[in-house]
Formats: sequence, C-alpha cells, structure tokens
Amino acid sequence: MDYALARLNMVESQIRTNKVTDPEVVGAFESVPRELFVPKGKRGIAYADEALEIGSGRYMLEPMVLARLLQAAMPGPSDVALDVACGTGYATALLSRMVSTVVGVDDIDQLVEQGNGLLSGLEIDNAALVAGPLAAGYQKQAPYNVILVNGAVEELPDDLFAQLADGGRLVTVEGGTPVGPGLAVLYEKLAGRVGRRILFDAGTPMLAGFRRQPGFVF
Repeated sequence: MDYALARLNMVESQIRTNKVTDPEVVGAFESVPRELFVPKGKRGIAYADEALEIGSGRYMLEPMVLARLLQAAMPGPSDVALDVACGTGYATALLSRMVSTVVGVDDIDQLVEQGNGLLSGLEIDNAALVAGPLAAGYQKQAPYNVILVNGAVEELPDDLFAQLADGGRLVTVEGGTPVGPGLAVLYEKLAGRVGRRILFDAGTPMLAGFRRQPGFVF
C-alpha cells in the first residue's frame, strides 16, 4: 500500500474539505505517518475516516475530528501541550510539530511503551509519553497552554482545568450516544475563569476515565 498517497488523500478529502485551514495543522497531518501508530493488522485502514481501536479499548480519533480540535486549540511554537489518553502517541506526534514541548499521558502501560518507541524512531525529541491516571493529567509539566483530551467525555475533572495556563485552551468531545453525536468543545481559561464554546457536532468513543459518577438515588 502507498501510505504516502493515502496520507495525502486523507488530508485533501477529510481535512481540507472540513474547514481546516491552519497551515501548521495541515502540515503536521501531511508529515506524520499515521499507519505507524495503529496495529499492523489495521495499517490498511489507517487513513479511513473513522475512529480506530489501537488496543485495550483505546481509540484513535477520526482525522477530521482531531484536525478540527487541534485547529481550535491554536497551538503555538512556544506552547507546552498535554495529550490526555494519548494511546500510542499519534496526536502527541502531531502536536510536536506545532509546540515547543508535549507530554502524552495514558493509563495503558503497553501503549505508552510502544508510543515512546515510535516517537524515538521518528526522531521526535520534544515529546514523551508517561503512564498515569487519565483524569490526573500530568502535574509535573504544568501549566499547559494546550490540553487535548483524546476521546469523548461525560465530564472533565478539576485537575485538568487546574493544569491549564492562563490563556490556555482545552479541547475535547462531550457526550454522544449510539443514536446521536456529541459536541466538540473548546474551553479557555482567562483570569482564572474557564469559558466553554461549542465547536461542532462530533461522535467518537467514550473514555472510561471520564464518565459521570452516578448520583445518590433514594
């Protein structure tokens, strides 16, 4: 399979046609070999317009959804970024092309180990993956200018907002059911307060670590 051609087709048919115009975002998708970050048996569909399971229930976001989230997050060359539920590190690799430093965190040790090997093989030296609870983020490198949560959530923990720098942006997908899409959203912290803006409809698999805790019922 010609992966370079498949990558070009993904950019031209899934990303550019869906309101992604930021040249840095487009350039990152053009340069990072997505097929390396999926299981070998799924490399033939690595550039499909769908969420791909990469192991242990972790999914890689659809290219269009991920591209639009990254564009909304406005990563800059001096920014520090956090990639939550990073899996094997595809989005981490994309962010490494756009920011000064990026940390990916995942609670699946095998994926973290595999991802660090991939980043090393691609000679990406401004990114690293660490193992830990998703909802805890990664306090050691905080504060972050950009936080990407790689999957759908029912609610976001306070720890992630606490690790967001003033002026920082957090992007994710909220909600969604088998019969209806969720919403891609942007949070921005200004003067200690966090605002929320809806970006577009988006459906992607739910992250187990971000489900809403059931309330007490009499």
